[in-house]
Parts: sequence; structure tokens; C-alpha cells
Amino acid sequence: MITETFDNLSPAIINPAVKADAVEVDACIVTFSHEIEKQVAEKVACGEIASLWCASGRTPVYLIEKNGKRFAFYRTYVGAPITTGLMEDATTELKCRRFILFGGAGCLQKEIAHGKVMVPTAAYRDEGTSYHYAPAADYMPVPNSAVVARFMQENGIPYVLGKTWTTDSFYRETRNNFEKRRADGCISVEMECAGVQAMCSFRGLELYAFFTSGDLLDAPEWDERGKDYRHGGQHDVGHFDIALALADYVS
Repeated sequence: MITETFDNLSPAIINPAVKADAVEVDACIVTFSHEIEKQVAEKVACGEIASLWCASGRTPVYLIEKNGKRFAFYRTYVGAPITTGLMEDATTELKCRRFILFGGAGCLQKEIAHGKVMVPTAAYRDEGTSYHYAPAADYMPVPNSAVVARFMQENGIPYVLGKTWTTDSFYRETRNNFEKRRADGCISVEMECAGVQAMCSFRGLELYAFFTSGDLLDAPEWDERGKDYRHGGQHDVGHFDIALALADYVS
């Protein structure tokens, strides 16, 4: 059974290893939006520093410089297996221990979460990837949720803490399962958090994650959102501005 998959007693057949010419950065920012990637590549990035490859093609990794620090940035694909795999690959091309992951998510409790940044405290493991990186359990803890929440609070960004539901199959989010996860305290549903956090915990990496559902509420203390080139929703480049500021905050 998949719940018996975790094996820390024998070596992996393929192991990622940092390349000799890997580029050192303070943190790496990962998004899912092709619109955000396009805007960042054109308006923010200094250029490309690496490439990640899979059967779907090349994923360029961009360099961003801010406040004397160097950050990597790339767009991943939807789903825990590919997001986790590309992040593993990123650790071979980059000397980096901190990853900021952000993207859109479904909102399970709109009365408390809609219009706010959702900061996951734990991820329900309704996917397969995490069981290869951690012993079976219902939830994968997200250790750095308190750090992300503190950043949001200090910058006046509306946010809510809560569990998230990581699923592999969005067409099978049945009404009964929705009610179970909601009753258990999940405020969001997405497809990556449990798998990526399990990998990061296994590899000793730091993951800082947040999700958004629709536009954020106006935050009077937050003035770094890219209002001149944002698109709204999960393609709002203002969410990248938050991620970049968070990368600066934790590094």
C-alpha cells in the first residue's frame, strides 16, 4: 500500500547532487502562473542563471537582485510530483536552502479566508508524493507557517492561518470529502503543499508557503504590490511582490 512506501533503510537509485558550478542564491521563489513568470522575466529579473529539464521541456531559472541579495525564480507545473521533482532538480543547479512557494488555491472557508493570504499550518496528504519522503500520517506539518504569518502581520497583509487539503485529483473533490476536510479545519485546497513540504523536510530544506484565493483585500500598510502590471486572481503579480519581500525577510 502507498502508506507503506516510505523507505529510509535503503538508498535511492537516483539521488540529486549539487553541481560544481551551481549558482549560489539566498532563496528561490517558485510560482505556477505563466503570467507572473512573463511579467517578472520582463520587468524584474536580471537574466537567466540555470535551466531545469523534463519531458515537458525547459524551465528557465531567473536571477533577481534586491537589497544586496540574490534570489532565483522559476515557474513550476501544477501537481505535487512535478513540483517536487523540479525543486529537487533546482537543488542541483542552485546552492540554496530556502524556497518560497506561492500560488492560487481553492478556498474552503470563505467567511474567514476569502481575500486573504492563506498560510498553511499543515497539509492533508491526499496525494502520493509525500509518502515517499515521510512516514504515513494524515497531515504533513508545515514548520515555517509561524514565520510566514509573522511576516504577513508585520507588513500589514491580511492573512489567515489554517490547514490545507493537498489533493491529486481536483475532479474528485466530492461533496463528502469537502465537508470532511472543512470540518477538520482545512481552509484551502491545492495540489502541491504536502508533497513539497515532505521533500523539504526530508532534505533539510526550508519551505515558506502561502496561497491566495481571488484578489487580496486592500492592505493599507502594504505598498509594494505591482498595481501597474497585475492581472488579478492567481495571476496577480502583486503576489510575487509579496513572495519576493518574504524571500528577503527570511534570508
